[in-house]
Amino acid sequence: MLTEPRRRAYLNAMQVVSWIPRVALPFAAPSRPEVLARAEPEPPVAPQALAAPVVEERAAAAVTPGTGNLAAALVERLKPSAPSPAPVPAVEPGSQAEAAPAPAAPERAAPPRFALQLLRAGQCLVLVELPTGEPFQSRDPAYLLLKDLLRAAGLPDSPQLIGEPVRWPLITRGSLDQGPPAALEYVQGFVAAQLEAQPCACLWLVGLPAVRFAGEADAEAFNRELQVDGLGNAWALPGLELLMEEPQRKAELWRAMQRVMRRWNDSRDE
Repeated sequence: MLTEPRRRAYLNAMQVVSWIPRVALPFAAPSRPEVLARAEPEPPVAPQALAAPVVEERAAAAVTPGTGNLAAALVERLKPSAPSPAPVPAVEPGSQAEAAPAPAAPERAAPPRFALQLLRAGQCLVLVELPTGEPFQSRDPAYLLLKDLLRAAGLPDSPQLIGEPVRWPLITRGSLDQGPPAALEYVQGFVAAQLEAQPCACLWLVGLPAVRFAGEADAEAFNRELQVDGLGNAWALPGLELLMEEPQRKAELWRAMQRVMRRWNDSRDE
């Protein structure tokens, strides 16, 4: 026989609402005293603390004819259940940007490596790439070829050195940015200072580093005239080492020279 508080607990578990009158109703059968008595509720027992056989035994004891389905539902309800996973907190749209990692700083471009020498030959300035990175020697094949080019252009074949060679990068250590833009700014500033001290009729740019970092062009500009802001008229030539390795380029260079020679020849006549 179930006690009244336990019976009510089972009814509540089965979601069966029971109405118990607290006063005597007219023309109603007398109620049992234990039903009307307000019993102290038993302390709740956590489902995890009950062993499965004990829960089934208690539920089976409450089974009466016609209540088999309700008892089965009660057994399932009182069985220990696995703890549900903790809910994932919602993230506000604005906080996603704050939580996102900061973008990595762009990597600096590796500094280019080259050596240039500035010379003056008559009415022209010659910015030439040093094939070995060292100043020209009187018997260097590259220097002898340069003298031949100046002679063919009608210019003095003993050019005057202007300053020390420009070697890039300027420093080998440190955090100074020495990428291509910095090299371009430095070389153009160096040549512009010499042009301001003594203008020239045409600036020769011999070799790809000279064309790139003084003329702001590439190898496609070889044997062409350029108009460079701050430097004036310039003529782009292949490097001396390239002319020695590929002699067939000399014919195209000679044809281009015949078109450009008027710049320093006309200036000399004036």
